[in-house]
Formats: sequence, C-alpha cells, structure tokens
Amino acid sequence: MFEHLSFNIIRGDKIGLLGPNGVGKTTLLKVLLGELQPTSGTVKLGTRLDIAYFDQMRDKLDGDKTIVDIVGQGRDSIEINGKSRHILSYLGDFLFSPERARTPLRALSGGERNRVQLACLFSLPANVLVMDEPTNDLDVETLELLETVLVEFDGTILLVSHDRDFMDNVVTSTLAFEGQGVVREYVGGYQDWIRQGGRFIGEAEVAAEKLSAATATKPAEVKAAPGKTKKLNFKEQRELEELPGLIESLEQQQKALEEEATAADFYQQDRQLVSDKLEQLAAATTQLEHCYERWVELSDE
Repeated sequence: MFEHLSFNIIRGDKIGLLGPNGVGKTTLLKVLLGELQPTSGTVKLGTRLDIAYFDQMRDKLDGDKTIVDIVGQGRDSIEINGKSRHILSYLGDFLFSPERARTPLRALSGGERNRVQLACLFSLPANVLVMDEPTNDLDVETLELLETVLVEFDGTILLVSHDRDFMDNVVTSTLAFEGQGVVREYVGGYQDWIRQGGRFIGEAEVAAEKLSAATATKPAEVKAAPGKTKKLNFKEQRELEELPGLIESLEQQQKALEEEATAADFYQQDRQLVSDKLEQLAAATTQLEHCYERWVELSDE
C-alpha cells in the first residue's frame, strides 16, 4: 500500500492524508498509532501522547441525556487548555444557548448532534486528534465551526478528508497517496500539492518513481549498460550520458527548495516570494520527473 515512506511528525503539525478511497490512508493512520504493525520498517512514538479519535465519540452519546450531562459528565466546569470554564460557556462556543444545552440529545437535529460530538472531542485532554472523514454529514455552520476549532488547536492533527477546501483551510502539510505505493509529503494543503507538481501517478510511471529512490542514493550509478545502447543514435547516447549529472543537480535544487518551504517561518514571508518559491519547486519537480522518465526510455532502447 505504501513503501519508501519516511517522515517526522512534531507537535503542532496538522497533517492531511490525501488520496482516493482504498489506497491506504486509514491503514497508515493505524500503523502510525500502533494499531497495526508495518510489514517492514519502524514507527517510533513520542512520550506523553494523549490521542482522541473523532469516530469514537459517536458510540458514547446517550440519547436520553442532555447536552450538559453528556459533555460535562456531571460537572459544572471543565478544564479546557489548562483553564477552568463553566460548561454552559464552553457549549456556547459550539453554538448552544443555555436553554438548548439542557435539551436531550434525541431531540436534536443531525447538525446539532455533530456539534455535541465535537464538543465532547475537544473537552478531552488530548494532544493528538485523529479525524477520518470528519466533514461527512456536517452542515455549513458546523463545518465552519470545525475549521475554526482545528485551526486554533495547539496539538497535532492527523486528518483524512476528501473536502479539498477544508484541507486547504486546516492542514499545514499533506501526505499524498499518489499511487503504486508512492506517498509523498508536501507543504500546505491540496492547492499547495498541485502547485508543487503533485499528481496521482499511473502504472506507466512506476519505473520512474522507483528510479527516483535509486538515484537519490547512488546518482553516479545511473548509467546505461553498454549492451542496452546499441539502438541509440549519437544525440541520444550523449543525452543518456548527461542525464545522471542533470538528475543529481535537479535533486539538489529540489531538496534546497523543499527545505526552504518547510521552514517554520516560510509562510510569514511576502506572499509573492512564497508563490515564486513554490512555483520554482513545482518546476524543479516536474523537470526531475521528466528526466527520470527519459532515462528509463533511453535505457530500454
């Protein structure tokens, strides 16, 4: 489902998992959280992890209890981000008036039930939130509320969603499942993925993707075997000989731009400068992929 995947998650990261259904997004979440063991490789978890799952809240809601009882669990006040807050004040953040907060869950609309679920989730002492398709069945009002709460959350978020606008508004980086086991990390959300040259690959591009991993470690060895170049003309032979050096140069350029784009203060710079850097990164990535494809094409002659 995925291979050659290596990355770090630090506190405050808001990571979106992007890709079609069935490519392994939920599986990767389970591997990261220790619910599944990887068939190869390792996962190292930090200490003091308090993980909350969005879906788990659904099964904990008792239809006969009021919102105050469900969220407050018998308490008049709850601790949120280290500060004590009255339960009615807290529920006000989720658009419940004091009168509505005393209503039994079974009398609520679908959108209100979703907001109760969110109120329960964010009342937990969690520093890692795992949300698999949280926008399903949300009305516009609740969706906007969820975006605001997630942006203000100071912990780490792992988010799976097909809502591209929602991803753009919330995540700081994206793990894109581009196909054939290739998963790449990009700065920003869906539109940033597009600007940086991201796309879903097909079967014909698998060889080029695997060559990428090989040339990243041994660029000097990317040369055609003598027996495979008999059909090449002089110009093609010269191009094939020059490709390893060009690939190495482009990889260095791509790496330097990626380091700039992942710096903590990158998006605090002038907007035009940020846009220019992302365009340069996208161009370098596109050119590099073309070189991989060309090397495979010439080597097969």
